[in-house]
Amino acid sequence: MRGVLAALRVPNPRHPFPSRDPGRPKGLNVLGTLARHPELARAFHTFNGHVLFATTLSERARELLVLRVAAIRDAEYEWAQHVVLGADAGLSPDDIRRIAEGPGADGWLPIDRAMVSAVDELLSDAKVADATWEALARELDTQQLMDLVFTVGAYDLLAMAFRSFGVELDADLQVRK
Repeated sequence: MRGVLAALRVPNPRHPFPSRDPGRPKGLNVLGTLARHPELARAFHTFNGHVLFATTLSERARELLVLRVAAIRDAEYEWAQHVVLGADAGLSPDDIRRIAEGPGADGWLPIDRAMVSAVDELLSDAKVADATWEALARELDTQQLMDLVFTVGAYDLLAMAFRSFGVELDADLQVRK
């Protein structure tokens, strides 16, 4: 699994790797699940390494997207893990509440509302609506737009996998739910 995890470490990260403080969640149940298919895990981690650490999106934007996917897909593991990462990235408890509520929640910045709407649209129609795309394109460049779509896709895939495989919350995540 060391080689599999090494695939997450992109050569030129834009964002730091998560803290390894002893009190932080470790994701051992996910790692145990992925250990059953090391070749697949290595391939996915190569891709997910970009999404997590080399994306052109801010860490906050990435976590907003991931959490919205988790909320829509009712992906408990993904939600619990990324609430922690979202807090690290600057998402407030109010942001987390709004993410769960969706694009109609009060208090969104226009770009955040557009990103949450984009997640909803991608997961329901496999396409960002024209009006949402225009709102995103006013703030994001081409690479950021591409990273947005691929982030949603990556975490939708993980939500499907975690739910289908029945990955249970680790004890260190259960207290953070």
